[in-house]
Amino acid sequence: MSLFEKYELICGLETHIELLTKSKIFCSCATSFGDIPNTHVCPICLGHPGVLPRLNGKVLDFAIMAGIATNCEVEKTIGFDRKNYFYCDLPKGYQITQNKFPICKGGYIELENGKKIRINHIHIEEDAAKLTYKGQDILIDYNRSGVPLIEVVSEPDLNDLLEIKEYLSKLQHLMRYIGVSDCKMQEGSMRCDVNISVRKIGEKELNMKTEVKNVNSISHILKTVEYEFKRQAEMLEKGEAISKETRRYNELLKKTEVMRKKEEQREYKYFKEPDIPLINISEEKVSRIRKLMPEMPQKKIAKFTSEYGLSALQAKTLIKYRKVADCFEAVCNGVENKKIVANFFINEIFESLDTEAKKQDFLLPVKVESLNKLMKLLDSGKITVSFAKEIFETMVQNNENVNVPLDESKIENFDEGKIKGICMLAIKENQKAVDDYKRGKKNAINILIKDAMTKSNRAANGKLILETLKNLIK
Repeated sequence: MSLFEKYELICGLETHIELLTKSKIFCSCATSFGDIPNTHVCPICLGHPGVLPRLNGKVLDFAIMAGIATNCEVEKTIGFDRKNYFYCDLPKGYQITQNKFPICKGGYIELENGKKIRINHIHIEEDAAKLTYKGQDILIDYNRSGVPLIEVVSEPDLNDLLEIKEYLSKLQHLMRYIGVSDCKMQEGSMRCDVNISVRKIGEKELNMKTEVKNVNSISHILKTVEYEFKRQAEMLEKGEAISKETRRYNELLKKTEVMRKKEEQREYKYFKEPDIPLINISEEKVSRIRKLMPEMPQKKIAKFTSEYGLSALQAKTLIKYRKVADCFEAVCNGVENKKIVANFFINEIFESLDTEAKKQDFLLPVKVESLNKLMKLLDSGKITVSFAKEIFETMVQNNENVNVPLDESKIENFDEGKIKGICMLAIKENQKAVDDYKRGKKNAINILIKDAMTKSNRAANGKLILETLKNLIK
């Protein structure tokens, strides 16, 4: 019997998400990423004696939005605490966070199979400085010190790698979708502390867990969990006790290694932050924020499949990027067959956006009105998909003018009479294909379709050409 058949994984994630505010949580220093180290600093985020924190109101709004998106209850009274520990990334000697009064509690993220991964709470805190290890030296960049974070703390409900991957992907998507974070794991704006324990299948009691700190990619998180599961299961097989410790994932060695023995809550000596009073959050504030939030992805998927007639795959592809989903809905206005628009977005427009960042930002040099007009022409059969693609490419190339006019006078109107004339000419010039089709070679009609489309400069409706050809060949 393998270890995977004998033991069960128990995993909970503490996901740190950097908020998309322009300034830090308790001061006005910029939060921009990748700038010259130690240039976005001031006495407050450097922890000089006598300075006072002043809470950034946008942080509060974003944390409430995150709670609503993850089905949490927003607490009526919140407070801040000091988490005391001494390390070089923490200039004050303590971190301002939330311990006793977090902003949100009791939510969940639902997986595709219907399982709900419970969220214990979401709390707000300030980030520590960024450390870069150079041999025996540690370089410190205090630009990140004081950047606002929320920490989404799940219950230990994750039991395999697929669940972990889906949970993190959905959490990342939600935070991007509502606009509170870009969740760029490569830049550290989303990273996880991974809590892992292992027990024999059928047992109820939890064994000792280990925590692996600051894992900054989904692939590394999965490798961390896989390694720790095997390590702990092998120790239990040998009758060895699991130590309560904090570990790190070594990307080069593809293994976890000990950082320190695990701290207890009491060792942080939490106490109330004396410089920030308790904050009351009114129902009116929560309701106002709820009304300003976009329609959630699952509701959009339901709308796109039930009302728009899209497949589940089409709907999921479009809602992956909020700006794409919003633009798609606007372009669909007045278009009868919305599947045509979905196919054009997925097959043609996405092709012009060759990176994830471009899809996320969705900065097309074409206005919604022009795209809507183009899709109406396609929907009506006045132009073909290939001709619509040519027009779209012309619009994109002419990016000096974001409102590219669509001149309908240049688009031939191929009515039934004109289509019939083109098809009769194609039949006359391709007698062998006609004879082959009559003898049962159904694919021979494609030669006639191609010729007729060429004669129309690819601007006629292909479906109408096919029907006309079949009627004429009878």
